[in-house]
Amino acid sequence: MELTFPVIDFSKLNGEERAAAMEMIKDACENWGFFELVNHGISHELMDTVERLTKEHYRKCMEQRFKEMVASKGLQAVQSEINDMDWESTFFLRHLPESNMSEIPDLEEDYRKVMKEFAVELEKLAEQLLDLLCENLGLEPGYLKKVFY
Repeated sequence: MELTFPVIDFSKLNGEERAAAMEMIKDACENWGFFELVNHGISHELMDTVERLTKEHYRKCMEQRFKEMVASKGLQAVQSEINDMDWESTFFLRHLPESNMSEIPDLEEDYRKVMKEFAVELEKLAEQLLDLLCENLGLEPGYLKKVFY
C-alpha cells in the first residue's frame, strides 16, 4: 500500500466539508507533522512572480559570487553539483519580527515590493492556520498567535 502525505484543500474550510477538512488537518498534525495546503488564497500570479524574480535576481547577482566562494574554499568535489542544484536559497529574507530586506544588497525595487506583498500574504495565511490549529486543539482563538509573537 502506497502512503501519500496529506493535502488539505483550504477552500473546503468554508463550507459543508469543513468538519472533514478539520479532521484531515488534525490527522496530518498527529501522524505526519506536516501537510500540503492547496487553494490557500495566495494567487498563482503572485507566486509565479516571486519565483521568476527570485531566479532573475539569482542569475544577475548571486550565481557567479556563489561559484567563486565555493571555488575559493577548495570545495572542488562539490563543484560538479553546483549546476544541478537550486541555489535560490543562498540568501534569506525575513519578514518578522523585523524585515531584513533593507540589509540585502542588490535587490531591485520591484523585487522588494513583490517580496513585501508576498510576506504579508504569507503572514495572513499563517495566522489563519494558527487559528485552525487552535480550534483543533480546543484552544481559544489567537492563543498560538500570541505564543509565536
